[in-house]
Amino acid sequence: MSDDSLQPEKIHLPKTSESVSLQKIRHTASHVMAMAVQKLFPKAQVTIGPWIENGFYYDFDSPEPFTEKDLKAIKKEMAKIIRRNLPITREEVSREEAKSRIQAINEPYKIEILEDIKSEPITIYHLGEQWWDLCAGPHVDSTAEINPDAIELESVAGAYWRGDETKAQLQRIYGTAWETPEQLAEYKRRKEEAQKRDHRKLGKELGLFIFSDLVGPGLPMWTPKGTVLRSTLEDFLKQEQTKRGYLPVVTPHIARVDLFKTSGHWQKYSEDMFPMMAEDDKARSEEQGFVMKPMNCPFHIQIYKNELRSYRELPMRLAEFGTVYRYEQSGELGGLTRVRGFTVDDSHLFVTPEQLDAEFLSVVNLILSVFKSLQLKNFKARLSFRDPDSDKYIGSDDAWDKAQGAIRRAVETLGMNYFEGIGEAAFYGPKLDFIFSDALDREWQLGTVQVDYNLPERFDLEYVSEDGSRKRPVMIHRAPFGSLERLIGILIEEYAGDFPVWLAPEQIRLLPVSDEFRPFAVQVAEQMKQAGVRAEVAPDGDRLGKLIRNAEKDKIPVMAVVGAKEVEANALSIRTRASGELGALPVVEVLDRLKLANAEHSNF
Repeated sequence: MSDDSLQPEKIHLPKTSESVSLQKIRHTASHVMAMAVQKLFPKAQVTIGPWIENGFYYDFDSPEPFTEKDLKAIKKEMAKIIRRNLPITREEVSREEAKSRIQAINEPYKIEILEDIKSEPITIYHLGEQWWDLCAGPHVDSTAEINPDAIELESVAGAYWRGDETKAQLQRIYGTAWETPEQLAEYKRRKEEAQKRDHRKLGKELGLFIFSDLVGPGLPMWTPKGTVLRSTLEDFLKQEQTKRGYLPVVTPHIARVDLFKTSGHWQKYSEDMFPMMAEDDKARSEEQGFVMKPMNCPFHIQIYKNELRSYRELPMRLAEFGTVYRYEQSGELGGLTRVRGFTVDDSHLFVTPEQLDAEFLSVVNLILSVFKSLQLKNFKARLSFRDPDSDKYIGSDDAWDKAQGAIRRAVETLGMNYFEGIGEAAFYGPKLDFIFSDALDREWQLGTVQVDYNLPERFDLEYVSEDGSRKRPVMIHRAPFGSLERLIGILIEEYAGDFPVWLAPEQIRLLPVSDEFRPFAVQVAEQMKQAGVRAEVAPDGDRLGKLIRNAEKDKIPVMAVVGAKEVEANALSIRTRASGELGALPVVEVLDRLKLANAEHSNF
């Protein structure tokens, strides 16, 4: 499995087809904000202030913390600056002149920034004659090109200078800027919807997972409900894999460093791995010890290599839900989508060169089938190829050309919508990544498939061909889900917590009108459980109205009211979140429909 394909970017707001003009507006808005801050707070020193997706920010070293009241005052001052129609001018100066000007205004952070600029001349951007900063641009020509009613200052956050915890603590003001107030209003609507769908919020409300400071950040723990959800996804994929000839394996969570030296992960990836466990300083200095595994592929390779394989055994498809560990920086962690311990639906296929194209296509078809069952429809394919000018990759040009050619042939054979991502390959092989756009038009990487000629070479893998000679297999790395943690986080937000019946931890809740009808409800629930349906009976003591409200709050997909008429008719009065009231249905029909939903991975 790829070293860089399992962890996504942090949760983000919708990507837009942002024009260069919008980027200029945001970049200039950051400068206007910095000018406004230094007008209102003369002791505040500026550091850096780029435009970012959906907005901009600037970092300040200020003796007093900024408050919500301050943000309002800063925004008001920004509007004044904008309405002055100040020209934005670019000036080129020598390094010495830039340093002299910075020293004159006593801005020490700018001295450090200047030292990092290697090219000359140094460029400075001015807002009128009152304010300037070191900057490479681009900017609009005048502040009048910014609509003050299309700007919002959103929040203040802490940030370390240079991202280094040993350096000064700064204050980062985030803002957003758009071309029109209508665009701003739409952005705010989407942001509000994103907050409602936030998997961290919904996961807590639905009781799916927890984090504990005592356990550590980035290490989720799954409650019974969350574990049912995980297990349902695992069982679903295991069934699909079994149909396609995959063989289950289980491998350890730790291994000798030497395993990852052979694979190349230690040389290329060690800074993202947890520190080595060594017996003493001598062993540590000689790099003799154990590490927690950041990926599963070297283990599967050892299983393949345990005995000499015949061409008759290939393709060999080894599959594991393997938990791996990455030493992510604390500032990069985010709910389930960026964690330090996560489980990969990992598989490695060992194939002959002649089998490569057919097996690759088969893997892609499996991934497309998984997406269909999960109702993930809006996606495109990225051909993640190497950057030939980078030294990050291992292996020969010939191996890379063959691997990239196999991926290109596959997407062209399937007629898939794809684009190329140069430099996005894993260090040992190219990938086909599936980029999914969710209900808020945010993009996420999900399934991935990789072609690898390099690890078989590094581990000296062989098989006996039909003519008796020894040949090298090709590896395919694949993970339809990517990681269970990330997938569940994305699904929670995509469904807004309303899981389809087959995935819901609790599929149906029986609601007795009174305790008189509880025995019947318990009997029906038990019958359903025996048939593999996840059924529960609402706790006693509450009136029906509250039972229904609680079930709605818990996002139970199917609710079944049990009263005198239902008991007499051996029926259930059904109400679903997807379709509303369905009326009284025989118990056997309700059970059959739930079983069918489980079998076909569908709704009620």
